[in-house]
Amino acid sequence: MKQIGIAISMVALLMLVSCATQQERAEQRAKMRQAVEEAVNSRQLHIDIKSMNSMRYGARSVTPDFFLELRGDTLCSYLPYLGQAHQAPMMSPSMGLNFEAPIIKLTESQPKATNGQPKGGNDNNIWRLTIDVKTKEDSFRYIIDLYDSGEAYIRVNSQRLDPISFDGRISVP
Repeated sequence: MKQIGIAISMVALLMLVSCATQQERAEQRAKMRQAVEEAVNSRQLHIDIKSMNSMRYGARSVTPDFFLELRGDTLCSYLPYLGQAHQAPMMSPSMGLNFEAPIIKLTESQPKATNGQPKGGNDNNIWRLTIDVKTKEDSFRYIIDLYDSGEAYIRVNSQRLDPISFDGRISVP
């Protein structure tokens, strides 16, 4: 009889811990959602890059020192590049997608998730920023999907380079 009582107590304790954990996760997700929303609205955003996926060379992990930053009306891109140029750069080529440039055009939207679930979680809380910038060497379009889980997915299209994409995590102060 004592063993049954102990077993029931253990199950009840596990259920309480599970509920607390789910509540903590929901609270963390709500905080992250608010932080992402504030970052998008203030146009102050920092994304730490975890991996890249190039058209010709597949997926690769990257070192933790690569990032993408939105500072008001400026895009600061410090990203690796692995791909092929369709046209040689006119100026001296830089290594990777490394530049700070004023934003020519920025559009913000909240698209619905496709294929059932969004990449970053099980809610439809996605922000999409489409940013056009021009450097001395090329014109770029950055399409940044931000999820309320804190995950980010970045696609970079260029006139002279193969497209490339990146997975990252939003850095919250």
